[in-house]
Amino acid sequence: MKSYNLKHKIALIKQYKKENIHLLDIGAGTGDFVLSSKKYAHWEAMGIEPSEKARAKAEEKGLLLQADFSELLPHSFDVITMWHVLEHVPDVAQEIQIISNLLKENGIAVIAVPNYRSWDAQHYKEHWAAYDVPRHLWHFSKKSIEQLFAKEGFQLLATHPMLFDAFYVSMLSEQYKTGKKSFLKGFLNGLRSNYYGWRKGEYSSQIYILSKK
Repeated sequence: MKSYNLKHKIALIKQYKKENIHLLDIGAGTGDFVLSSKKYAHWEAMGIEPSEKARAKAEEKGLLLQADFSELLPHSFDVITMWHVLEHVPDVAQEIQIISNLLKENGIAVIAVPNYRSWDAQHYKEHWAAYDVPRHLWHFSKKSIEQLFAKEGFQLLATHPMLFDAFYVSMLSEQYKTGKKSFLKGFLNGLRSNYYGWRKGEYSSQIYILSKK
């Protein structure tokens, strides 16, 4: 599943940027997406990861990650990705300014975040696992992402679902709600959430493709 998701993310980005890509992954964790971008897409890719422990794990895989933005040059990246990271950032407006400054003209930001307007969020309410308080500091809808990035001159090009998230989040939420694991209920509610997302455009987690004007 992990391997499939990594390749799917690369294929998604290729719909918008095809060749000679210089990519930055913010919140790179142990570097799997950066490594996959190098291996499968042959992109020039690097990552930012503040966790020393995660950077050490990445180094064991042969990848050196940066701890912060201090050594990065303005307007040097074609694509900047944040996979379930923006909800952890203390100052969202400042983070978007940094992304804008680092992107080239017509570069794209690829932002994946949970969606509190999804069916599973409305169904599980305070038990919704993706609220993940206090690790998640913010929660977003399509409208709020569009408005926040518009302030820095971004245009929303497209929204894509993260279909597997609905199942994972529903299974966790079911456990939080009842105190018991229920694969079947979680799976069925994941299906319901994705069906609602297909009808309403509000999936459990969504990927936003934003272009710098």
